[in-house]
Amino acid sequence: MGRIKTQMIKRLTLQLLRDHKGEMKESFDDNKVIVERHLGITSKKIRNTVAGYVTRQMKQKEA
Repeated sequence: MGRIKTQMIKRLTLQLLRDHKGEMKESFDDNKVIVERHLGITSKKIRNTVAGYVTRQMKQKEA
């Protein structure tokens, strides 16, 4: 079982996927940079959580 994502993380992720889906990749490290650029969040923990959730969503879409 994984961690449960908060509503804020899900909302930010879905917003990013809706607006910038073409830029997102299946690599966590690439997504960290993209998330930081578009959201401008100063919290490293929130940035990494959103990037991880984006990566997971991108991998699920491919399958």
